[in-house]
Amino acid sequence: MSEFTSPRPSVAVAYHSGYGHTAVLAEAVRKGAAEAGADVVFVKVDEITDEQWQRLDEADAIVFGSPTYMGGASAGFHTFAEATSARWSEARWADKLAAGFTNSASKSGDKSNTLAYFAALAAQHRMLWVSLGLKPGWNSTTATENDLNRLGYWGGAGAQTPMDGGTDTVHSADIATAEHLGARVARQAALMAAGRAALSVTA
Repeated sequence: MSEFTSPRPSVAVAYHSGYGHTAVLAEAVRKGAAEAGADVVFVKVDEITDEQWQRLDEADAIVFGSPTYMGGASAGFHTFAEATSARWSEARWADKLAAGFTNSASKSGDKSNTLAYFAALAAQHRMLWVSLGLKPGWNSTTATENDLNRLGYWGGAGAQTPMDGGTDTVHSADIATAEHLGARVARQAALMAAGRAALSVTA
């Protein structure tokens, strides 16, 4: 019997950022995933290269990110999503893990629509969705806006940044929440990769 070695998981962060705020969250997701032991691929979807498409195809997990504009994901992200149709037709991303994060100027801002869109895109690709995995913060008299998941999202990481604020105004709790998401995806990807490797050894 071959000796079993657990592989290092690969996580891709595929995102669009209009003014830099979502890029701050993307970096937080990258940091969380890397610190949890994953190799991380960073893909700005409005500048994607052939090599980056291949890296997405090879990744164990893809985390989608976009600002929420007018109640949904940005046009830049939608252009990328539509360009994945060849992957969809060939089921290249089937059984990969998927997750998502978004930012808007309002505390609600209809971010749930963007996260739901990411989940639907993942489902069409036959991927497996990873939720945020955090209880909501900032929802009691003893809670504060510095709690993880301070905006109370379940499907993914939601952040709020003032529309007239620079990238330095992205809230520290939202950054920490995005780091948590990256780490959670990396841990789940490690379990999936280890399981596949173990099955290949025993087959």
